[in-house]
Amino acid sequence: MGKDITDYNLTDIPYHVLCSDKFLKEIEVEYQIPISDEDLASVSMLNRAQKFAFDKIIQKINENVLVIFFIDGLGETGKSFLYKALLAIVRSRGHIALATTMSGAAALLLPGVRTAHSRFKIPLHQDSKQTCNISKQSSISKLLKLAKLIIWNEATMAKKYAIESFDAMLHDILDCDIIFRVKIIVFGGDFR
Repeated sequence: MGKDITDYNLTDIPYHVLCSDKFLKEIEVEYQIPISDEDLASVSMLNRAQKFAFDKIIQKINENVLVIFFIDGLGETGKSFLYKALLAIVRSRGHIALATTMSGAAALLLPGVRTAHSRFKIPLHQDSKQTCNISKQSSISKLLKLAKLIIWNEATMAKKYAIESFDAMLHDILDCDIIFRVKIIVFGGDFR
């Protein structure tokens, strides 16, 4: 008697942990992605072009301005290095940054990355009438609402309908009518 919770030296429970189990499944996985010291240090090793893109993207994140970026470059030109720096900084600030790619092989390059089909539930065999299989009430929907940044590596390999389905899904779950102005999104690849 006469004691309260502070007498027991317990750690605070973050808000996102207090949410329902279904909510936690997708969200907690993202909050637990390790941030390596190497990825955090990579910010200081960006070349001039990478640093320019990094600064512009981080500026929009800080201002909470919803915009889309295109990072164009041939293979092995440092796009993944830039993405790692962006993911590390955004995640180190306690935010969710989602990384996706079009192929499983490229998924090995970035921490916490998943293929776009897996992440956004894009149908594998798609036509203009199909949409991403994500409902407004799902945990993935909540994850997308919380995400500060979405990076889509190898976006140039995506079919037109995959990108359109992704955009339509975001508009649906975020209740927005402006094309691709619902999140800060970085599409990357070789646009040649």
